[in-house]
Amino acid sequence: MARHALPSPVAITELSCSPLENTDQQSLGVTYWFDAEPAGEPYTLNVHLRGRLKSGADGEGASSTPGGRTEFAVTSTLEKVLPGSGRIAVTTRIPDVAPGQWEVVATPVRPAPAGAPSPWMEVRDPLLPRAATSGRTAFSPFVGALAPGVRLGAWPALVGTGFVLALVLQSILARQVGLAGPRLFLLTVIASALGLAGAKLYYLLTHRREGRSPVTQGLSVQGFVITTVATLVAGTFLLDLPLGTSLDVTAPGLLLAMAVGRLGCLFGGCCVGRPTSSRWGVWSSDRRVGVRRIPVQLLESGFSAALGALALLAVLTAPGVGSGLVLVATVAAYVLGRQVLFPLRSIPRATAHGRVVSLVAAAVALVASLGPLLLG
Repeated sequence: MARHALPSPVAITELSCSPLENTDQQSLGVTYWFDAEPAGEPYTLNVHLRGRLKSGADGEGASSTPGGRTEFAVTSTLEKVLPGSGRIAVTTRIPDVAPGQWEVVATPVRPAPAGAPSPWMEVRDPLLPRAATSGRTAFSPFVGALAPGVRLGAWPALVGTGFVLALVLQSILARQVGLAGPRLFLLTVIASALGLAGAKLYYLLTHRREGRSPVTQGLSVQGFVITTVATLVAGTFLLDLPLGTSLDVTAPGLLLAMAVGRLGCLFGGCCVGRPTSSRWGVWSSDRRVGVRRIPVQLLESGFSAALGALALLAVLTAPGVGSGLVLVATVAAYVLGRQVLFPLRSIPRATAHGRVVSLVAAAVALVASLGPLLLG
């Protein structure tokens, strides 16, 4: 479990997990807290971090600790700080350090005038205090994932919960319409497993410039939906299940799973909204910067839940249920809403025309499916 000493302007990410304290992969996660200027134009913050190993992992002096740096000096830069956005936390990871107890000093700085002996000079501002702290190194993969506002394991826990709820809802609806529940259950589990692979592949193809390891890169819900639905379509023929009915009873659970999974994005630090100074913003983190943001994950979660409720109502009452149009209409509506929300995200889109194409295609599919679905 992560601990962050909020009263101090600077804190070190620590883990209460003794078996990982002496592992080879050790890093420091240093968080600097400050308050944004109350008004003005967006500005840049620079924080100089200087660290020194106080004692090794075995409690002995720094000189007896093998491997890794025993001192470091880095400058962390945060651009486009939005005035009026309140309390902000910037987390910097320092890899390849010797394990043990460290002392870190954080000093806000600004570029020095030309000809100065040092490239940086200290900032004298009560909103940007100089501070020191001490703490232990931690297991690098955890340090890379943790920051104030981020809960370790929240994303897989909530995505898994959404998946289980979707299977339960699908089984209930399948029983009501007389479908072979066990076969549809097995098909859905296989389709979801392949959907995860499709989500990874789709993300890698649309985020080639990020340059991170394929293992640590994210997942794309578009890839998940495309692969899962394609597998369901193919699987119904192999298992002798009615295609339209199988797709329709799956639709409410699919949207329910998305609604719950997006809460995992909020607590896991992904798919974040743009920073905002609005009072309606929600303080959240992208694993580096914690700040008041447009709550785009909550908006998408609520939108998915509303669509899931409409899909459930359609399965229970619509004249055209059993044709597969419930799934087509809800997925098309979801794509429309998702594309509307995309500009509110912190990360810009990777394609120039993909959003427009998706909007048009989803609108056409939605209009084409609603008529037959509602009129029978």
